Amino acid sequence: MKTPATINNRYGAVLLIAAGGVFTADVTVLRFLSPEVPFAQVIFFRSLCQLVIVALWIGATRPALFGSRRWPQLVLRGLTSLICWWLYYASFKTLDLALASTLTFTTSLFVVAMAPFVLGERLGVMRGLTTVLGFVGVIIASEVSDLSIKPGVLLGLGSAFAAAILIFQNRVLAQTEHTATIMFWIGLVASAGTMPMAAAGWTGLSLSDTLLLLTAGTLGTLGMLLTVEAYRFGEVSALASFPYVRILFALTIGYAVFGETASPRELLGALVIVICGLLAGDYRRRNTLETPPRDGTSL
Repeated sequence: MKTPATINNRYGAVLLIAAGGVFTADVTVLRFLSPEVPFAQVIFFRSLCQLVIVALWIGATRPALFGSRRWPQLVLRGLTSLICWWLYYASFKTLDLALASTLTFTTSLFVVAMAPFVLGERLGVMRGLTTVLGFVGVIIASEVSDLSIKPGVLLGLGSAFAAAILIFQNRVLAQTEHTATIMFWIGLVASAGTMPMAAAGWTGLSLSDTLLLLTAGTLGTLGMLLTVEAYRFGEVSALASFPYVRILFALTIGYAVFGETASPRELLGALVIVICGLLAGDYRRRNTLETPPRDGTSL
């Protein structure tokens, strides 16, 4: 039986900050791809990198983790991840780094909003108000005008909604499945799911584009592993605020590398989303919606 890791919130915080930097680097690298590289190939390489890395990890440690009696649920989990990744990377392709990063944190708001329908829980006035205010922050940050909203914002919100579904799926799978098993099946299903589209529109890649895709795929997998490791050592409540450092990374890289400057409305909206996201995250912890896998956190 696996011995529980000793609680070390400082170490967990460092890992989460590192994960934020790695996730930002992941989407930054992809911006240097040649415009003619099909989007399906981007998702395929991301999936394939995770599949290979985790397969090597399992093969070198515990080969039994490749299989599972709950493979239908794992396939469904993988399909949800595929949708989530597709929307996620598409949002970063069309939006500024800071705004796209901010939208990822609306996942907590979606979880709270969905809990009454999925789990039959009573939302309550305060939690309902927090959720509504969080989405008001989205409207502020996305600078909605004339009842129109940027397509990229819809992609980001769609990704966050899919991520919220993943949290409910994790709650079920975490009872029996190891983190490595979940990650392996995500990579397997996502690779198989994107292969037909990637093959149909396959474009010969230059060496630089190939290296960029492999780098981004490796970074995305590394960021996920760092997040898992962080929550294995640190308490969820103690680490709640650290993922938001990713917004600072995005603001810095966006300005220094791409000349992107966040408007006052984007900054104000981001602040509202962060505050409401923290409050929603506290609700998730108290109601065990974010039950970690046996050695880490939700993916």
